[in-house]
Amino acid sequence: MASQDWVDKDFYKILGVPKDASDADIKKAYRKLARKYHPDQNQGDANSERMFKDLSEAYSVLSDAEERQQYDAIRAMGSGARFTAGGPQGGGGAGGAGFEDIFGDLFGQTARGGGRRTTFNAGGSNIPPEFADLFGGGGFGGGGFGAPPPTKGADRTASTTISFAGSINGTVIGLREPSGEVVEVRVPAGVKDGQKIRVRGKGQPGAAGAGDLMVTVHVTPHDFFTREGNNIRIHVPVSFPEAALGATIEVPTLTSDTVRLKVPAGTPSGRTLRVKGRGVHTSKGNGDLLVTIDVAVPTHLNKDAREAVEAFADATKGEDPRAGLAAKARL
Repeated sequence: MASQDWVDKDFYKILGVPKDASDADIKKAYRKLARKYHPDQNQGDANSERMFKDLSEAYSVLSDAEERQQYDAIRAMGSGARFTAGGPQGGGGAGGAGFEDIFGDLFGQTARGGGRRTTFNAGGSNIPPEFADLFGGGGFGGGGFGAPPPTKGADRTASTTISFAGSINGTVIGLREPSGEVVEVRVPAGVKDGQKIRVRGKGQPGAAGAGDLMVTVHVTPHDFFTREGNNIRIHVPVSFPEAALGATIEVPTLTSDTVRLKVPAGTPSGRTLRVKGRGVHTSKGNGDLLVTIDVAVPTHLNKDAREAVEAFADATKGEDPRAGLAAKARL
């Protein structure tokens, strides 16, 4: 930076802080104003770009203890000086010493040679590293005023159909690309019909890496087990005596074994009994097995069975299962 700039520019005023501001106050002020005036936030606004350059120049000097001390000394001595290409002109508070000599001592070189200031230009943000988080991890705009940050490639989509057993226990499938490459997709245990699985890095290529492959999984229905969320429903037939008198029966589960279930006496057809924890197992918990009781009615009765049913009907002829039905049906 030319020496004249140090005389002409009030960096404290630019940052809006007093001359005795602490390092923390200077950093806080710069962070706030840099976010406000950064050209990426004010595209096409020349005033904002100019203000941002001034802010960055001011912070570059005042954030460095040695340079801040030099700046304060020069401002105190050189408020009345003016500079030309050949060196400083005019008087000042330095007595007989020339300003060129004063600046040469402070910078370690002559004023004409220029200082060791950081330059700021529209081609690069030159943001101090400690402020790289203002607009994301890559700094302002990712490397230039108005330049968008690099982005990942677009996601791709695919679909596949797996067996009911594969959805319960988990499975691995291979999807073949047009190029012949096979993409391995690991389907976790407990996946639901229509659920999407993300395969990272198998999407379209991009400057910040490839996108992902989103695979929609369809599950083939099972003839016996029906999934309801993480619960599994089954229908189990019982005989009339089992339903009327009560019984303990064995019912199949997802793990190919059976579980003993008590059917209370007087259980009507359609009642659902619950077996805790014997539904779908997922990383978030286990569902239940819902057993719906279907009372089986025999279609063929031998002579003894018919006589027994007739005796039962005679013994219970005072009971009317349809009592009150007409009242319920009244509009």
